[in-house]
Amino acid sequence: MIIPAEKDLRAVLAQFAQARIEHDVRPTGRTSRDLEDATYTLCVMTGARTAEQALLAADALLEQLTSAASISQQDETLAA
Repeated sequence: MIIPAEKDLRAVLAQFAQARIEHDVRPTGRTSRDLEDATYTLCVMTGARTAEQALLAADALLEQLTSAASISQQDETLAA
């Protein structure tokens, strides 16, 4: 699986959250489609089959990405 960039993953998570909120507050055909689109994108990015699995996978990916960035920063500091 290709690991998405942190900013892209965060953007899709924000899009999913906004779509979920809008659909929960005032469900319409448009909010339903927006939620389906955001869910699909999140599932594709994380390799998951459901929104719940995708959210868990996104959390795990973000943890990996942030810890990898932290290690990279430490290496740069040590090299300087």
